[in-house]
Amino acid sequence: MRATERGAILRDEACPVCGTAMRERKGRLKLAVNGEEITVPDATHLRCSRCREVVLRVDDARRLRQRALGIYREKYGLLSADEIRSIRERFGLTQASLARLLRLGGNTISRWEAGRNVQTGVMDMVLRMIRDLPGSLEYLKKHVA
Repeated sequence: MRATERGAILRDEACPVCGTAMRERKGRLKLAVNGEEITVPDATHLRCSRCREVVLRVDDARRLRQRALGIYREKYGLLSADEIRSIRERFGLTQASLARLLRLGGNTISRWEAGRNVQTGVMDMVLRMIRDLPGSLEYLKKHVA
């Protein structure tokens, strides 16, 4: 049970807009990933039959985000979280040092490696260059202030 702004008590799976009992559904939901709207075809969510409001439970929201990131990664053929970690470790870099070399925020590499975010196509290409082109890491180290 939870209280609304007006003080009314609602059942946990009642619509926050109209109070009608919501039903669990699987269907298409969209989520922005790197500025692009990604459609997840089989997202579990609650939907109100009266006003059509959609609500995501915490676990459903987490799964929606993971699926959207996976679809985005597959669409663009991006490196996986494990592949990014492997590149970093192969060259003896910390997450912070790799972030500095790529001129990224301090937690970005951690988020990529944990699968919480996904890199852009450009960053994916730079990571592949570090992995595949001898001397590219030294070039970055030399030219990044």
